Amino acid sequence: MSGGALAGLDEHQLEAVRALRGPVVVLAGAGTGKTRVITHRIAHGVDTGAYSPGRVMAVTFTAKAAGEMRGRLRALGVGGVSARTFHAAALAQLNFFWPTLAGDSAPGIVDNKVKLLAHAADGVGLSPDVATLRDVASEIEWRKVSMLGVDEYARVRPNGVGRLGLDRVVALQHAYEKLKDERRQLDFEDVLLACAGMLEAEPQVAKAVREQYRHFTVDEFQDVSPLQNRLLELWLGDRRDLCVVGDASQTIYSFAGADARFLLDFDKRFEGARMVRLETNYRSDAGVLGVANELMRGRPGALHLSPAPSRGADASAATPTVTAFEDDRDEARTVARRIAAQIADGVDPGHIAVLYRAHAQSAELIAALSDAGIATTVLGGRRFFDMPEVRQAVMELRAAAVAPLESGLVDTVRDILRSRGLTDDPPEAGGALRDAWEARAALLRLAEEAPQGTTLRAFTDELTARAKVHDEPALRTVTLATLHAAKGLEWDHVHLVGMAEGLLPISYATTFEQVDEERRLAYVGITRAGRTLSVTWARGSRERLPSRFLREIGNGTLRAVGASGRPGAATRSAGRPSASARDAAGHARR
Repeated sequence: MSGGALAGLDEHQLEAVRALRGPVVVLAGAGTGKTRVITHRIAHGVDTGAYSPGRVMAVTFTAKAAGEMRGRLRALGVGGVSARTFHAAALAQLNFFWPTLAGDSAPGIVDNKVKLLAHAADGVGLSPDVATLRDVASEIEWRKVSMLGVDEYARVRPNGVGRLGLDRVVALQHAYEKLKDERRQLDFEDVLLACAGMLEAEPQVAKAVREQYRHFTVDEFQDVSPLQNRLLELWLGDRRDLCVVGDASQTIYSFAGADARFLLDFDKRFEGARMVRLETNYRSDAGVLGVANELMRGRPGALHLSPAPSRGADASAATPTVTAFEDDRDEARTVARRIAAQIADGVDPGHIAVLYRAHAQSAELIAALSDAGIATTVLGGRRFFDMPEVRQAVMELRAAAVAPLESGLVDTVRDILRSRGLTDDPPEAGGALRDAWEARAALLRLAEEAPQGTTLRAFTDELTARAKVHDEPALRTVTLATLHAAKGLEWDHVHLVGMAEGLLPISYATTFEQVDEERRLAYVGITRAGRTLSVTWARGSRERLPSRFLREIGNGTLRAVGASGRPGAATRSAGRPSASARDAAGHARR
């Protein structure tokens, strides 16, 4: 069986997969197959008898990633591995041990931190707006994952939040904690803190957990916080059987407490750790990788990505382009025209994405794409299974599953969806009608892709299970997403918009560390692209300057074109910055 786990891997992937005993650190660049390496390494360990599946914990950062990992392991013939997020693993341990330790059930979980903060604010005579409450919630999260008490937080972050001075922020945080305790609740960060505290204070619990789990793998290790790292240390105890996988160039959550030093200094903290570097990219053409490498040249932990042989020799690969516009509307309309041309050339809309720094940039783009009759899906918007048309269709499918089928699964699903408005062809216009059509069409495709012999009851059960873990079907729509939301995803064709000072890097990135995080965000966006990359920016009414990142990349890897697609004025705008722009870039580096 081990041959299956080792099949189809390159020499560096094989090196990582065969390193079954820790400590191991895998530095895995974008598109180099890190999830493949993680799952094949676990499968190889199980196949060779080095691992017992029930004693393996694979830790991820999202429930979706954990689900994907379990699915890949099942495909490799491995079941029983615990693939969970830090929070899910910690919560399971709390729920298991709490009744024995405390004599009652574990506390409930806060479902809305902002709402609880609002109640706490009322109790201390404050009435901050919702935006301020959200910012305070973020500060609480940062404080806890940084393992700071409220008073320690006040010394580290003395500037207050919005219009709330430090004294009021501290009072609000104390009131929040008091109210939470009175209601016998924990927030998400408390789950990690409580689990860590339990392992530290109860030797018998620590012994039981360490007996259960002997082999640990952590994905996206560049994103771990001090609290998550501490919990991992407590799970490990004095053992060293740990494999971590990550890419320092994709550290984009420092604002939330992530610290890439845990990845970069892994070999210093674990003496004798084996290091494997994955730098062969299987996602992107050489031109895209050239842009990415130029942007990150010389940055700490940066990997130099090379295209896989099958991609590097592609003579038809398009050179990434950069275009300057006078205003945001012109930029959005031209991007829409370019996407329409790609679709007209036979590109599946689902293989196209428009990426931007902040949600506020999406309105102009959505309008332009809708005017062009192009259906879109906004990541971070309504979830697929929460859409009214999807909920209604699933309810009707469940009702139909009670009666014996008079026709096959696909025909039954198609008939029900037709009764809800599904037609053979989509509406010509964009907007809500097109969104509803695309959602119903996606449900029909799921039925068409179901294994032969699937019953309607089994199909609806599968839909319910997917809804619970947010496993949403791919829509044949153009994706709009912030750079944060795009992490971990990929498209053949990427349009990266708003590459201007004040947008990317964003205006409030003023320190060297903050600008460096913005650079990594740009890198994440660039490396989402497989075949083509189009970068655009607009001067706008505020007379924006081209992003300093464009100047760092240079004209050697980005071809400047006009709005028509021909070489044009963008060369002057992006390639030859003004003196003030050069000064701004120099200041940011200092």
